[in-house]
Amino acid sequence: MTDDLPNEKRRFAIVGTGARASMFLVALTKTFQDRCELVALCDKNPLRIQAFQHEQAANLPAFLPEDFERMIAELKVQEVIVTTVDATHHEFICRAMEAGCDVISEKPMTTDVDKCHKILDTKKKTGRNLRVTFNYRYAPRNSKVKELLDSGAIGHVHSVHFEWLLDTKHGADYFRRWHRDKANSGGLLVHKSTHHFDLVNWWLNSSPSIVYAQGDLSFYGSANAQKRGEARHYERSTGAPEAHNDPFAIDLESDATLKRLYLDCETADGYLRDRNVFGEGVTIEDDMSVIVRYENRAVMTYHLTAYSPWEGYRVAFNGSKGRMELAVIENPYVSGSAGDHNFSKNVQGGSESPVQEPTTLTVQQHWAKPVSVAIEQSNDGGHGGADAIMLKDIFDPTPTKDPLKRAASHIDGATSILTGIAANLSMASGQAIDATKMVELHGCSRPMPISH
Repeated sequence: MTDDLPNEKRRFAIVGTGARASMFLVALTKTFQDRCELVALCDKNPLRIQAFQHEQAANLPAFLPEDFERMIAELKVQEVIVTTVDATHHEFICRAMEAGCDVISEKPMTTDVDKCHKILDTKKKTGRNLRVTFNYRYAPRNSKVKELLDSGAIGHVHSVHFEWLLDTKHGADYFRRWHRDKANSGGLLVHKSTHHFDLVNWWLNSSPSIVYAQGDLSFYGSANAQKRGEARHYERSTGAPEAHNDPFAIDLESDATLKRLYLDCETADGYLRDRNVFGEGVTIEDDMSVIVRYENRAVMTYHLTAYSPWEGYRVAFNGSKGRMELAVIENPYVSGSAGDHNFSKNVQGGSESPVQEPTTLTVQQHWAKPVSVAIEQSNDGGHGGADAIMLKDIFDPTPTKDPLKRAASHIDGATSILTGIAANLSMASGQAIDATKMVELHGCSRPMPISH
């Protein structure tokens, strides 16, 4: 294992060959192939590696997790990209760093305090680099918010009101897949909301201090369907007659990509991609409220709904000089669906059509009329145009100025998950959680409820 050498391509391996990995594969093998080289793939399911290679027209050496270190040594891997199930991120992040590699991890960095400690300890011990891919920072609309806040447009921010809506196409997909088990994903407050909590940390230049949360499984799941008289008695939708007219069902047979990546690979690991969202075994919440006090004394009220009729978010900032409001209607995204931008053959990994995500950003200072702020629109699809910008930042070694500091480190990865992990602890205990005692960047201490 060697560090980067002058005038040589950076050598990458990807571990985890699900839907999200394809964005990185396209970037490495097409967009940035003149400076990067993807040399290997790793996954616990050998059939999925084969299917992934077929889908992406790739022909790369393939390895199982038990051969991870051998892969790094034999192919002289310099950087590992981790896109596995969330709960296993820590394993491959730490193994890669211990083998001498830098790491790029899909969000969330990990799912609980113990795993976060392990990552931070390994990072400190090895001195390797770890970057977490928070693409929402790179969306022009979110970058503009950061720019305005940093400029003092509304003064010191005292409070934030943040609502995120997942529609019944996107939101339901978390209840079909491995995410439905909190042991795998940490729940939506870790898996999905880590994006949102990272944005607020970044926007405010602060980190969570005290967290209180309430949430429930209110819409999905067997008990809720039965209560509404909408029970559906099938385990999976593909091949189930009862799923034929169910708008929440997906048919893996009807889409070549889904069939190849999931249905045809089930014999290797038993993973079902098309579980009944109103079936048994759902252990995550779908409706959650969180109150967060930050170290700079700002307070956020946050709400996530995973069964809305439309998708998007609203965030408002109240500051000492006025108020700023951002409202976004997002195109729904479903991982692995026929329209999934991750399976697009576009070299940037995005849709070939312009992004259609209506956005309004309004600033109103005290004693002044509201001002509508123009937002740059990107024609590169993927999270409001963010994916293409982020990939360039990661894989293009040409130094560029970034006064907004959008690149996210292991520290950002840790502080982004603190809110969600603390919220899970709060929901379980009914008490507020002191997030400052959960993770020390260079040590360990346990989260403790706040005394009342």
